[in-house]
This record gives sequence, C-alpha cells and structure tokens, in this order.
Amino acid sequence: MFKANIYVTLKKSIFDPQGKAAENSLVTLGFKNIRNTRIGKFIEIELDENDKNIAFEITKEMCEKLLVNFNIETYRFELEEI
Repeated sequence: MFKANIYVTLKKSIFDPQGKAAENSLVTLGFKNIRNTRIGKFIEIELDENDKNIAFEITKEMCEKLLVNFNIETYRFELEEI
C-alpha cells in the first residue's frame, strides 16, 4: 500500500487573498520579517496498490482529473509506502 501526499498551490501569477490575509494578521501579531505568504491544500490519500509505478500513475490521474485546477493551481506529490 502507498499513501499519496499531494500538495496543491496557486500559481505564482495568481493573487492569493487568503495568504495575504494570513500574512497581514501575522504582521499584526508581531511577526515583522515575513513576506509573500501563500496558502494551499494538502491532500492525503491511501492507495490499495502494491506497485509504486501504478500508484504514481493513479495519483497523477486523480490530480489531473479532479484535484487540481490547472488554470490557477500547480501540484506535486510524494508516495510513501505504508
């Protein structure tokens, strides 16, 4: 079995209002040396698959068909044997 750890973030050219709001709040709390805060998604999926190559292809297909909006997001993932 494998666990897919998928990281989805907005493309650098896309404004991130949630990240900006978090950054402003952090500055208000006294964290003065931060900049360019971005917030994304973390998705964890357990795959009942023993072949790492097949698990890779399944994860890639899930990202391309549903989990990632390629107009505004980018992604990367890692497979972890469990």
